[in-house]
Amino acid sequence: MNKYRTHKCNELRKEDVDKKISLSGWINKKRDHGNLLFIDLRDNFGITQCIIDKENRNFSYLEKIQLETVIKLEGQVVNRSKETINHEIDTGEIEIAIENFEVLGACKELPMPVFSDQEYAEEIRLKYRFLDLRRKKIHENIILRSKVISYIRNEMTKLGFLEFQTPILTSSSPEGARDFLVPSRLNPGKFYALPQAPQQFKQLIMVSGFDRYFQIAPCFRDEDARADRSPGEFYQLDLEMSFVEQEDVFNVVEKLMVNTFKKFSNKKIMFDKFPKITYAEAMLKYGSDKPDLRNPLIINDITEIFTREDVSFEIFKKLVKSGSKVRCIVTKNTKDKPRSFFDNIDKWAKEEGGSGLAYFTFEKDKDISAKGPIGKFFSQNALLEIMKKTNSEIGDSIFMACGKLDELEKITALARDKIAKDLDIIDENIFAFCWIVDYPMFEKDELTNKIKFSHNPFSMPQGNLNEKDFENPLDILAYQYDIVCNGTELSSGAIRNHKPELMYKLFSIAGYEKKQVDEKFSGMINALSYGAPPHGGIAPGIDRIVMLLANEKNIREVTMFPMNQNAQDLMMNAPSEVNLDQLKELNLALKTKK
Repeated sequence: MNKYRTHKCNELRKEDVDKKISLSGWINKKRDHGNLLFIDLRDNFGITQCIIDKENRNFSYLEKIQLETVIKLEGQVVNRSKETINHEIDTGEIEIAIENFEVLGACKELPMPVFSDQEYAEEIRLKYRFLDLRRKKIHENIILRSKVISYIRNEMTKLGFLEFQTPILTSSSPEGARDFLVPSRLNPGKFYALPQAPQQFKQLIMVSGFDRYFQIAPCFRDEDARADRSPGEFYQLDLEMSFVEQEDVFNVVEKLMVNTFKKFSNKKIMFDKFPKITYAEAMLKYGSDKPDLRNPLIINDITEIFTREDVSFEIFKKLVKSGSKVRCIVTKNTKDKPRSFFDNIDKWAKEEGGSGLAYFTFEKDKDISAKGPIGKFFSQNALLEIMKKTNSEIGDSIFMACGKLDELEKITALARDKIAKDLDIIDENIFAFCWIVDYPMFEKDELTNKIKFSHNPFSMPQGNLNEKDFENPLDILAYQYDIVCNGTELSSGAIRNHKPELMYKLFSIAGYEKKQVDEKFSGMINALSYGAPPHGGIAPGIDRIVMLLANEKNIREVTMFPMNQNAQDLMMNAPSEVNLDQLKELNLALKTKK
């Protein structure tokens, strides 16, 4: 028999009454009722209420003992009285009458409470992460993460994928985010890089003749933290498939996502077959390539309206003449909203750095008119045209913004979310997945005006490649795709370019000479020259999947040992200084700041 416990803290029930048992765990909570002391004992599995009366010789010791002390106790299972039954815990019908106890692990004064999930300063939470992880909500999040990863592994195996591990020490990549570099002791002056993703290796696995690969892959990027992105490292479900087209990848990922989200959440899934939205359509309708489809609001382009003679809103008309666009958001049946609702959204837009949002509401007495500060500038015919373009009706309101395209997309995307939240029209009990497809292969750099890759340089361009007009590279679309859920990008993927000559051609458009491609991607180019199959894949982020399933807004709430915003591990004091002997062994010297 285990010397520490006969049962776990979630196991005992009414049928165990009168049994002599032993439990071990942490003191979660104490309640002193004078002659009776109640102790909630907690382990990884649950909580059991234990009691001791004043007559017991151990009472005074337990009365003074610090919360979170690890103890073993022995006692008898007894029924709770009917009025004290706790239906919120598995063991809520019984309690343990304590006879003896032993301290297994003493506890100092706590720097933060463990028995509650109240908000606490991030610095304290990360410094004492081992205490933070004992708290109920985050403890359950980490258990959920483990279960999700195990489930995904099993599902991938069922789908015919083999799990392989790719190198952690590799070469530095010229594309993407900053690398974490590791100096080589045996090769002085040279460095490894931690992989930003196993991108090239998983393609090489396909070239090696394996058909379906996956791994739960650690990835390392030296980039700034965000709510949905950890600084330093993260994990992704990395997968690649041979002899596939875009739809084959979609079918696998959709099945996996639907099954995973149905298993670990009670929320509804809006689409079992995920809608495909082109990048161009997404930027027009949602102002973003990460649309939240739970939000029913759609953005419309009404630039042409401001070229009409019967529209006299001169501010917008002058901007349109100089090349600006006008986009709008229609809110259904908001005629009874107070003026403050509209003014607050206009004020918010200005605080976000925009020029505000012009607005009016469609009305009808004898004729159609517009109620609001700018309504008088539009004729009835102009209003009818707007209603036709935007599918709006009498009683609907319209918010308009004017500006250069990139600024316009940004403010209308934000406004779409803001207005929906103010109107409370987003159903929080839904997961709405979609694919964003048909990304441009190239884009123009705003600073240098040069052509550069817009997404992934190893992607296959669309169309008849023999007839492709490379003279208009900005018109070339790629077989690149993102999967998005509730406004969160879960992953990017692509059908890969497996033809070396085509790769040289595409890189030349982005300003790379053949020699540069051979130097920077030598392993990949060389491998593709020895018979490479058509292949493609994707890599959904594990952290983001669990974040959505746990209904958390910040990725640190589903990461066991995250860093802070400055990429520091406050618990282990990393990054840290190293001594001169270590630097000397690596042939490195630090340049001291003056």
